[in-house]
Amino acid sequence: MKKIVDRFDKNLVADLPRVLFPGKIEVVISENEAKRAVKYLMKQPILGFDTETRPSFKKGRTYKVSLLQVCSGEVCFLFRLNRIDLPDCLVKLLSDNRMKKIGLSWHDDLHGLLARREFRVGTFIDIQNIAAQMGIQDRSLQKLYANILGGKITKGQQLSNWEADNLSDAQKLYAATDAWACIQLYEEMMRMQEEGYNLTVLES
Repeated sequence: MKKIVDRFDKNLVADLPRVLFPGKIEVVISENEAKRAVKYLMKQPILGFDTETRPSFKKGRTYKVSLLQVCSGEVCFLFRLNRIDLPDCLVKLLSDNRMKKIGLSWHDDLHGLLARREFRVGTFIDIQNIAAQMGIQDRSLQKLYANILGGKITKGQQLSNWEADNLSDAQKLYAATDAWACIQLYEEMMRMQEEGYNLTVLES
């Protein structure tokens, strides 16, 4: 029986081994590339999703969502929405109701995507909802991964420029890791629920 806690000590995260996406990363900058990527993704049984938005450091200025990450587990596609917007093929993927599509705090991501283009939202599984059902109070990606899988996901690239002409290797790896981690967490949380787990409630 696996032991997890409802509140994870943030000081413990720094000592955990860093986790990085081990698969192939492909950056998508044209609609034709997007069509080929979606054709592959639509055949997969489970996908992890995430988005990134260029941060604004000036009051009153906001940016639309810049990047959509979709990971099959082995390959992660980084769709540069600031270049291609939301083409029909991506709308088809986001509207799908058949495959398992996993995200975290996905309502916020959808809000950003819908600001680019209205579409019918398909079925998504939000890891934070599963965590709530399990009684876990710390539901950020970093805390959940540390608590459940014992690894550290760094957030150093979160406030970088996601609309840069070319994404850096560090940005690509950061973005892919977040989408991939959603799959890893979902599968482990499902296994834990099937096998039983022990939730420790810490006193504040």
